[in-house]
Amino acid sequence: MDKTLLTILACPNCKGSLTYQKDQQALACPVCRLAYPIRDDIPVMLINEARVLAPDEKI
Repeated sequence: MDKTLLTILACPNCKGSLTYQKDQQALACPVCRLAYPIRDDIPVMLINEARVLAPDEKI
């Protein structure tokens, strides 16, 4: 994931910052507890495509 792109992208739900989860190929929002998938090196920033993170899942 390009670090410049990561600084530009924000959670579409709360507009907060995102964390790159390399092993899950996702961008996670620690506030909303949503993980947005990355497909073919392109972040899918749609709320209905996001996965809800389990309460015990680390971000």
